[in-house]
Amino acid sequence: MNTLNTSATSARSVAAVNTKIMRRLMPLLMLVYVISFLDRTNISMAKDRLEADLGLSAAAYGLGAGLFFLAYAALEIPSNMIMHKVGARAWIFRIMITWGIISGCMALVNNEASFYILRILLGAAEAGLFPGVMLYLTYWFGRDMRARANGYFLVGACIASIIGGPLGGLLLQLDGVGGLYGWQWMFIIEAIPAVLLSPVILLMLPNKPQDAKWLTAAEATEITERLAREEAESLAASGTRSFIGIFKDRTVMFAIYINLAHQISLYSVTYFLPSIIAKASETTMATWLIGSLAAIPWFFGALGALFITPRVTKTPNRTKRAVTVGLLAMTVGTVVGVIGGPVLGMVGFALAGLFWFVVQPIMFSVPGNRLGGLTLATGLALMNTVGITGGFFGPTVMGFAETASGNPLAGLWFAVILLLLAVVASFFLQFDPTKKLKKN
Repeated sequence: MNTLNTSATSARSVAAVNTKIMRRLMPLLMLVYVISFLDRTNISMAKDRLEADLGLSAAAYGLGAGLFFLAYAALEIPSNMIMHKVGARAWIFRIMITWGIISGCMALVNNEASFYILRILLGAAEAGLFPGVMLYLTYWFGRDMRARANGYFLVGACIASIIGGPLGGLLLQLDGVGGLYGWQWMFIIEAIPAVLLSPVILLMLPNKPQDAKWLTAAEATEITERLAREEAESLAASGTRSFIGIFKDRTVMFAIYINLAHQISLYSVTYFLPSIIAKASETTMATWLIGSLAAIPWFFGALGALFITPRVTKTPNRTKRAVTVGLLAMTVGTVVGVIGGPVLGMVGFALAGLFWFVVQPIMFSVPGNRLGGLTLATGLALMNTVGITGGFFGPTVMGFAETASGNPLAGLWFAVILLLLAVVASFFLQFDPTKKLKKN
């Protein structure tokens, strides 16, 4: 009985500390991601204006939108290695202030070449933020909480897309003020928060539990020792202790592919949905209303992250089923979005959105359950490096498919095929971190 009481008391203590960490860290990290996602995706609201004002084709827009992700992907692994060495506080500060300045410089775009160059620079500046935060959360949360913490962080992307559409639409109406286009005002105004928030990161974000003044010494020690034990168990089971070893770990590699398919699907919708809505409307629709409608899948994405993810990640079997069901729902939703027409199509995109941030946070919990140390830092960066290229391939395929067919939805069939393959891959995942994988 005493053992049971001690175990229950320990569990309550861990839960209380987790709650404290969530309240202290997550609002700030979510705000960082809100601003980040807003600054990387606001060009979706400017697509039609850039085409009209600068003569960009849909293919050029899709390529430019995607080049951000190639630059981002190329620098993610070195970025995470640097963060592992210098700490999250200084490195995230550097990321924020440089991306804020470059995002504002998007107002200087005047042709295809400058559009491509600034998107590449923006991707290089922001490289490492997402996998860096995924790595950072492993310093604070055990494997039972990581998918949930990842999901809460990803709500930042949903908030950015929910407010970004209407906000971008309103800022586009500043067209002509001060001799600037509305899209120039949008890029300038939406870049300011990143620059202003960067010093706050430098002052308020602790690198590790031992640096957090709001944790007791005993709490910081308990977190560090508990996570070290979990890491040792995971490494003993997976046997993955080097960067090369990551490529031999079947679960990690399947998780990387599933994340890639997920990202291609998500960004294909994100970058083209405002334009799809505008073209589906039989009358001229206000830009703020277009932005509001384009935010619907993201609203459902937030619901999924907040209410579904915490409930489906309590046991390994439940987690695995959630990934398969989530990918199937995304596939069905995308198909309905393509063939369903304006109203039913939006229902389909909402269904897909509901599971966007159920699947992704689970995938990013996989490396933390199987890797450790610098290998974990590089493994998370590798996962996002491959996944973020979906932000290049998705919009690029969408742009070329629209240019070739005249149908802005044609490119989504590419995403559907990849999602179906991801469903198959989900059956081979292993979510029990204490179970050896190589004999599966």
